[in-house]
Amino acid sequence: MSFLAIDIGNTRLKWARFDGAQPGATLLEHGAVFLEHIEDLAEREWSTLPAPQQMLGANVAGDAVRRRVEEQLECWDLAPRWVVPSSHEAGVHNGYDHPTRLGADRWVALVGARSQVLRRGLQKPCLVVMVGTAVTVDALDLEGNFLGGLILPGHGIMLRALEGGTAGLRVPTGEVREFPTNTSDALTSGGNYAITGAIERMHRHLLQRTGIPPLTLMTGGAAWKVAPALDIEHELVDGLLFDGLLALEADNQTRRAATASSA
Repeated sequence: MSFLAIDIGNTRLKWARFDGAQPGATLLEHGAVFLEHIEDLAEREWSTLPAPQQMLGANVAGDAVRRRVEEQLECWDLAPRWVVPSSHEAGVHNGYDHPTRLGADRWVALVGARSQVLRRGLQKPCLVVMVGTAVTVDALDLEGNFLGGLILPGHGIMLRALEGGTAGLRVPTGEVREFPTNTSDALTSGGNYAITGAIERMHRHLLQRTGIPPLTLMTGGAAWKVAPALDIEHELVDGLLFDGLLALEADNQTRRAATASSA
């Protein structure tokens, strides 16, 4: 029974089909498209796929984009299901002041990170970093409690803000330098260090709270650009949100089975 996982971000839709809906399931196919090409999915990327029996998606791009994706899913007559953050699911306790207002992508990434920690048999807190259009840095303690996190602009937004608010800063992308001596390098280094500085600050907070160096997992389309300048141990995990969607679906199935047996 194959499972389709969909991650709709601010720029791209990423999808993956697995041979089941449980953590560690085998990846069968995957792909990504920019949001402006969603209408081509059924006729192109999905046209030769065997019909999945289940799907679960995370969407941060709004209702209009969600409806466009649901139209493409009609090629399989597949009922769409979308993540809504809750107070507790799949071993993660949501400490947000209003749990349902936490971004679906952040919730799924937290669940995916917790799944990674448990599957590895680790007794560690976890720092969950997503680097894309925006950057989020979220903290999980040893028991899977979401303590809170940061949201900051991604590098592209920072550069566009500077270009829009100042004169003469439309310059080529530079390199990350310790002591930049030209405007291109100054802009690139400033954006990179703003992001890595936020990650390292939250790492210190989590270490101080738990007394244990956290496992730092990074994901997102721009994570590889930030990672080389990060002065803490970290891992790049491309499919972290897919891990979370698998864990959530497995948890949902367990709950449905328990409800059915008690009825």
